[in-house]
Amino acid sequence: MSASDSPANRLQALFEGHRLTPTQRRIAHSMVRRAADVPFLSSVELAELAGVSQPSVTRFAVALGFDGYPALRRHLREVVPAEPAAGNGAFNEYQQAVEAEIENLRHLAELLADPAPVERAGQVLAASRPLLVLGLRAAAPQAFGFAYFAAKVHPDVRLLDEGGSMVQDRIDAAVRAGASALLCFALPRHPREVLDTLAYAREAGLTIVTVADSAFAPVAKYSDLLLPAAVGTGLAFDTACAPMLLGRVLLEALCDGLPDAQARLEEFDARASARGLFVE
Repeated sequence: MSASDSPANRLQALFEGHRLTPTQRRIAHSMVRRAADVPFLSSVELAELAGVSQPSVTRFAVALGFDGYPALRRHLREVVPAEPAAGNGAFNEYQQAVEAEIENLRHLAELLADPAPVERAGQVLAASRPLLVLGLRAAAPQAFGFAYFAAKVHPDVRLLDEGGSMVQDRIDAAVRAGASALLCFALPRHPREVLDTLAYAREAGLTIVTVADSAFAPVAKYSDLLLPAAVGTGLAFDTACAPMLLGRVLLEALCDGLPDAQARLEEFDARASARGLFVE
């Protein structure tokens, strides 16, 4: 099955073009994550899955143009024909968290069947000198990891991992130095300061590439190119294997957009060897 034919992508196409409230985006995100199961869920079960009220599910169906949730579910059974996912009752809670992350990675693999968005993002990021990388709070490790490796092939990478008024000063300085793009990692819970920073960056003329947990994340309206990668929610704290892997994929696309990337890597390896930097 191609990415465009996957149940998740058929669902996402159903939501495109509709102005959804934050609660409705939450329902849509939950449906995409459980695309194979959704046609078989009652409105009460979907409400529990999304963590919203049952009337919110009904209003969501009406917002999509259906008479109610039963009509939406009938439509889903036509456009997302799939058997319910196999039960995972035999797994303990830790195994279930791992299985959920494996499913997130499968979904990411389906999306990457069309490499064009990532390739376009790689070209945009490679052309920006300097390149800004933003990640606040939960997303800070993702941004740090990307910036750490990107700095080995890109001549000027600037990490933005603290909010406040200073981040605007750093954006201004980067724009004066020639920056044309900003890469943002945005994960739940989405800090308001991330939205404020992206709005400021867009006003400054930067192209915004965003890795977010969902195409319906609050950062979507501030992003020129959004690449979704779901997070796991089965543990006390979210897990972000898919966003991390998507960040590494973006690094590969960045290298493809930099003609001297391989030479820079070889130069770094030579210096590291001469300094005895790593234990072999």
